[in-house]
Amino acid sequence: MAEYKVQVTTGDMKYAGTMDHIYITLFGTEGQSERTELDNVGIDFKTGTTGTYTIKTNLSLGKLLLVKVEKDASLVLQEDEWYCSKIVATTPEGDVILFPCYRWISRGERVELRGGKAVKVFEEDHPLLIDHRKNELAFKKSLYQWEIADEKIPHKVHFNQISELPAEVRFSMSKTDELLYTKREIGAELFLKGLVGSSVHWENIEDMKKIFWFKKTTMSEYVAEHWKEDDFFGYQFLNATNPNVIKRCSELPPNFPVTEEMVKPFLKKGSSLKTEMEIGNIFLRDQRIMDGIPTRKLENGESLHMTAGFCLFYMNPENKLMPIAIQLHQQPSERNPIFLPSDPQTDWLLAKIFVKSSDLIEYETIHHLMNTHILAEVFAVATLRSFPVIHPLYKLLIPHFRYTLHVNTLSRIILLGPDGALTMSSPGYDGLIELMRRSLSEMTYSSLCLPDNITARGLESVPNFYYRDDGLKLWDIINRFVRTLVEYYYPSDKDVCGDSELQEWISEIFTHGFLGNKQSGIPASFNTVEELIKFITMVIFTVTAQHAAVNNGQYDFHSWTPNGALRLHKPPPITKGQSTMKTILETLPNIKETAKFAAMAWVLSDTYTDVVFLGNYPERFDEPAPKQMIKEFQAELSDLSEAITARNSQLEVPYTYLDPTQIENSIAI
Repeated sequence: MAEYKVQVTTGDMKYAGTMDHIYITLFGTEGQSERTELDNVGIDFKTGTTGTYTIKTNLSLGKLLLVKVEKDASLVLQEDEWYCSKIVATTPEGDVILFPCYRWISRGERVELRGGKAVKVFEEDHPLLIDHRKNELAFKKSLYQWEIADEKIPHKVHFNQISELPAEVRFSMSKTDELLYTKREIGAELFLKGLVGSSVHWENIEDMKKIFWFKKTTMSEYVAEHWKEDDFFGYQFLNATNPNVIKRCSELPPNFPVTEEMVKPFLKKGSSLKTEMEIGNIFLRDQRIMDGIPTRKLENGESLHMTAGFCLFYMNPENKLMPIAIQLHQQPSERNPIFLPSDPQTDWLLAKIFVKSSDLIEYETIHHLMNTHILAEVFAVATLRSFPVIHPLYKLLIPHFRYTLHVNTLSRIILLGPDGALTMSSPGYDGLIELMRRSLSEMTYSSLCLPDNITARGLESVPNFYYRDDGLKLWDIINRFVRTLVEYYYPSDKDVCGDSELQEWISEIFTHGFLGNKQSGIPASFNTVEELIKFITMVIFTVTAQHAAVNNGQYDFHSWTPNGALRLHKPPPITKGQSTMKTILETLPNIKETAKFAAMAWVLSDTYTDVVFLGNYPERFDEPAPKQMIKEFQAELSDLSEAITARNSQLEVPYTYLDPTQIENSIAI
């Protein structure tokens, strides 16, 4: 008689435990155990507990290969999902083997866990495991299928409702409860204040501060006080939610005819536009990607408005980025004047409002939704379909896709549905889709790799650019971690080329994410270890740091609607000297729209109790080397966090979004 000691750990999050029956079967090189119910005296599988059980077999099973876990209903009628963290088995021979799980298991579901060290496909040597690997991937390909919603944007997973999602990729019950509570809390406050259905425009800018009584942040308060100021307007193109678009300008576009005389008053005394461009102090925000996108027409016949123009910036001697000229459309004409800081106050403010509105629409659609959420979904689906759970890159990457399929499915329903906040924007649903089509056709690999991106935009030496400073340090830390782990499992280029599952993974990403566009520079296959290291660095950076940079400040910067409105009601000015504060109030979203957009910013930038921050990996690796690599990664992140905290203590406006203690390990909201 042989005895196996089995330790089963239930997760410590809310509702992780179960009252259902749990059965396991052990599989080894010399046979399998009987299907055995795990049942000790008292209540098993309580939240945050580890139970120890004995499995008896007539003979030793040899090398332990698999653990099959089954969950059947008890007397409880309703679904009672269980979060199994891990199973650790001790064999009669004294071997201790980790079988990582870290997922929700539904009633009636059967889960087969692989144990031991990570294994690539060409390293499998046992017929049972070779067959299991093949069957696992076949099942995953049937479970996670690609769907083409639009021929010119990245493909999506085929699930359209939350109820269709497998338990392993859904939100925890606690996160679902908290999200619902937040939405109810928002809805109740807006209803009590009479803001839900009011289609009238605000009579006073200051009244917008009363939307939420208790949801305020230090930054949201600062924005409401300083949004009109030119230096804060410029600051936001470096360190707010959209630091991805401004470029150094060495030559003005021919369709942006700014003259020396126009901007000379705003430059250093005795200098000129030409001189400042040569020095590298002039920067440009070009919104040409928005040009020609139709705007939404409302039921009352009113058309919403959006511009696609230019904004010219000057880095002044005080190291403040100042807007010095704005043109609201791409083609210059008498009805498309160039606005200047010396124009009437409301003219200049209105011009900035239109620039920020278009910037917000582009940012939410491209740099937030598509370049983080949608690409993350592509990476996640390809990972689920191409790698078995024992693959080293599955172990590395899957924690970075926690909840991503759930949040994206939810976003398509709530944000892009008929009454969604993004659908309500000036371009409407059709305009947003066209914007994504255009962006994907122009997307390059280098634009997703921060060091290349910063260099291409000429922003290496811009002062007070904290997104760049913190982002590049994070890129390097992630890159060093990825390098050590990848080189451990792929010591040569031959190993990379010979991993058919890896090659299928990148092929699926290239085909379904970037639509086979070779001009993008996205690899269609991997030939070297270096290529693999760079790509995985980009993936992890995108779904952690980049998403945090563009997501976490949404309430801070955009709950104050005048600082960035998704919807504008009046057309942009065509002559100077005609606007008033009343014009601005009639241009901005009405009361109901303002409340809805602020509520969206609240939900999307909130933090929930089951958050997992960057560098906190579940115990998936069984080898000492990768465990040590993770510890070193965490130590580097901790050092960076301390440095950022020290720097921020000296700043009037701290930049916190790339502090590792504020970066979630996946796109989970």
